[in-house]
Amino acid sequence: MSTKTVWVVSHGPSCLDGAAAAAAVSRFYEPLPMRVRFASNQDVDAILRETDPESSDALWITDISWKDESTSAHLRQLIERGVEVHWIDHHKTAIERVKRGGYDLPFASRVVDDTFSAARLVFEHLAARDPAHARAPRFASFAPLIAMADDNDRWVQAIAGARDLGLVVRTLRPGQAYDEFMALDETLADTPAMSEARTRVAEELARNRRLAESTRIDQPFGEATLTTALCDAYSGELADEWGKSSPRTVFVFFDVRSGALSFRRSPDCGIDLSSLAERCGGGGHPAASGATLPDLGPLLGASVARALLTAIGEP
Repeated sequence: MSTKTVWVVSHGPSCLDGAAAAAAVSRFYEPLPMRVRFASNQDVDAILRETDPESSDALWITDISWKDESTSAHLRQLIERGVEVHWIDHHKTAIERVKRGGYDLPFASRVVDDTFSAARLVFEHLAARDPAHARAPRFASFAPLIAMADDNDRWVQAIAGARDLGLVVRTLRPGQAYDEFMALDETLADTPAMSEARTRVAEELARNRRLAESTRIDQPFGEATLTTALCDAYSGELADEWGKSSPRTVFVFFDVRSGALSFRRSPDCGIDLSSLAERCGGGGHPAASGATLPDLGPLLGASVARALLTAIGEP
């Protein structure tokens, strides 16, 4: 390979699919130097514009897309400079924007498809791109974890342990999952940090359940119900639990850890959440999306202030 340094910007920092996609790229290119960053839907444009590879470098953008024309202009400049820019995403928001003529750039490779998760699309694309290099043990042995990332992200729930691995990633500190994935040997046995994270999952789920239930609000939403609540991660697990007894419901959780909104729905609800999230400046999948409302934090703070002043009797 003639590439000097490989840059990766992937969805994260606590996303199993995004971390697995980044680790797949890194394992494929070993032992080349890597520059890896994780971005949310809200800061991806700024992070991509800050990314400045040299002409002999490669940039992989995985499991995420951008919105601003200025970001596309920056990527075009990188490509014209000689940087290999690769983009692989599977979110419906990105697919729809491509259909509308967006992202018209001369990528070295582009895969925007919702057949599989981003990690699996990345892994299979790399394997097809250089089959001989893809047989390297560190890359080839990563295939089972990629399958678990795909199973978890698309909620197939056919592989034992896939959902638990997703919870482990959320329990690790932001960005740590990538480091742990890179440290895994060919057996893919848990690192010490991953083992410790597994013991914390049950306790954190119970704490989040109490937080969500104490802040839950249900209200009509067209022919469905809108349920909002606070959480500290684990929005998917909470929605999965609540969806069993709340038909035709859209769940929107405000994650106090990330400051973002997480959109989920009950199994019988057909509302396209990616469309709702896109109206809020975010995006994602029809059944699971995310967004950030800039004014939401101050509004919550103002509500706390009003409740406090009412409780203490101040005007």
